[in-house]
Amino acid sequence: MAHKSHRQKALAAQLEARPEISVVKPKASKTKASEGMEVDSDDEGVVVGSALASASGETSSSGFAPLSAKEQSTALKNEFRRIPIPPHRMTPLKREWVNIYTPMVEMLGLQVRMNVMRRAVELRSSGHTIDTGAIQKGADFVKAFALGFEVNDAIALLRLDDLYIDSFEVKDVKTLHGDHLARAIGRIAGEGGKVKFTIENASRTRIVLADTHIHILGSVQNIKIARDAVVSLILGSPPGKVYAHLKTVGARMKQRF
Repeated sequence: MAHKSHRQKALAAQLEARPEISVVKPKASKTKASEGMEVDSDDEGVVVGSALASASGETSSSGFAPLSAKEQSTALKNEFRRIPIPPHRMTPLKREWVNIYTPMVEMLGLQVRMNVMRRAVELRSSGHTIDTGAIQKGADFVKAFALGFEVNDAIALLRLDDLYIDSFEVKDVKTLHGDHLARAIGRIAGEGGKVKFTIENASRTRIVLADTHIHILGSVQNIKIARDAVVSLILGSPPGKVYAHLKTVGARMKQRF
């Protein structure tokens, strides 16, 4: 009994010497910020930014005010375009250079130069460029001249938005070789270009015959009329039959308009 009481006294002494452990309930560990993001309250030195707050504020995180809708619509990036010119069109380009760059500078506000070493015409937008499609219009104008169109015909691409160029080859319609190919091209051109001029006047288009390549400038509907006439001539239709068809189509166009 004495041994047991001594043991109980020793255990009681150990319990008295052990420090008390108190359970502390944590405070609200997470609080909702005004921006809708959860921030840990214990991390007092950490600042968490919200994308919504920066977007809705007057200035962004970079310190610059966001562009308004009007400024975004008028802000243009500097664009550059280089249009290659075939060797046989370099001499006409130099001869007509004044008539080529003047409308692009005055009407579109582009910077234009001729690169003789590269055999190309280079276009670049400037501070005077207002139209977002000015660089594309200028490129189409130069490409039309490079394909063989006259300056007075190609300049319509700068003034009108519904004009396009359709290019194809004789072999795309029918595989011809030798004299058969030459006769097909002759049927399209006609004596002194009579057939080609008739197709142009009836369809209100412009046509360029460059070896076996055929380029047609006009609206989508008019290009289809001229292309159908050219395809008929390539396939062997006599010019008289093509004239009659063009006359019928021309009468329909007059009635429509």
